[in-house]
Amino acid sequence: VQLQASGGGLVQAGGSLRLSCAASGRTFRSYLMGWFRQPPGKDREFVAAITQSGTGTRYADSVKGRFTISKDNAKNTVNLQMNSLKPEDTAIYYCAGGNGNVYAPFAPDDWGQGTQVTVSS
Repeated sequence: VQLQASGGGLVQAGGSLRLSCAASGRTFRSYLMGWFRQPPGKDREFVAAITQSGTGTRYADSVKGRFTISKDNAKNTVNLQMNSLKPEDTAIYYCAGGNGNVYAPFAPDDWGQGTQVTVSS
């Protein structure tokens, strides 16, 4: 599946952003989907994942309660609503998809190009 992320930008601490990922390809509905991020000078890290049906989710502890992942199989999109943003959320955010279990470590097969999120203090 091909993935195209959008919605990044510059926001003040405490603000909100909504990232979207448009997918093409017939495997989207069967894919576990997720978001990862790579902060400046650090390794890429898991942020959130959502099941094929959209009913099961998992979050990194650092974003739990502030971020919400959602999936729309009719529109082939997966979104990440980010609230109460902190400077440490600054990173390039990537959407990704693949086979797997939402409750297990996620190793995606397909990646989007990334979108920059910058949170100022």
